[in-house]
Amino acid sequence: MKIFDTHAHYDDEAFDKDRDELLTSLFSGDIGAVVNVGASLEGCIESVRLAEKYDNIYAAIGVHPDDYERLERGESFMDWLKKEALTNNKVVAIGEIGLDYYYDEPGRELQKKWFARQLELAKEVSKPVIIHSRDACADTIDILKSGHASEVGGIIHCYSYSKETVKTFYDMNFYFGIGGVLTFKNAKKLIEAANVIPLERIVLETDCPYLAPVPNRGKRNDSSNIQYVIEKLADIKGVTKEQIAEVTYQNACRVYGLHL
Repeated sequence: MKIFDTHAHYDDEAFDKDRDELLTSLFSGDIGAVVNVGASLEGCIESVRLAEKYDNIYAAIGVHPDDYERLERGESFMDWLKKEALTNNKVVAIGEIGLDYYYDEPGRELQKKWFARQLELAKEVSKPVIIHSRDACADTIDILKSGHASEVGGIIHCYSYSKETVKTFYDMNFYFGIGGVLTFKNAKKLIEAANVIPLERIVLETDCPYLAPVPNRGKRNDSSNIQYVIEKLADIKGVTKEQIAEVTYQNACRVYGLHL
């Protein structure tokens, strides 16, 4: 059984002490591929470095809402993103990009501006997008629609919206990233959504080192914990764990344009 972790942050300092040892161990086990996702400017650069070092790691590069103010101060990084996306075959997506209204920082208009700009970049380089959207469902949908995001599609990372909203993202050519939250006691809304999302549109993710599933909730997360998400999803869908792993692996390859 091979597993594809579509969203990880192995560049995070939480892995500084044992990164190489851990990744070597994961790839000698059930983990077949990982996409390391940039969030900060530095995170994008490190994601590319990791992808160049490990055969099984691919990179997504893009700037998270938390770092949009730095883009505002200097746009040269957008040129770097475009160059890497066009010339580096280990770069498979633009992300994570989107909107985060949880703290309302930075301001919403600034967030919408840089989300739209990076969506446009994804279309220029013909790469899918990885969408971070928290407490910003309506504006996220508006920007994806007005920006014709269906042309490139992508993944709604850590899907957290209602089962009724699933069709809207589905119709725009998006897959749904599901991770450790599915195992949490308060995951009723996500379980309802997972019930209606076709398995052919689900991809697995960790968001590690964050969001470790039960029974390891609160601890440092890594790709080996996806097994608990697979168990829960298999139970919800009424299929085997092997089917979940196989179908989601193929889904990940499809959305990222990989032939593994």
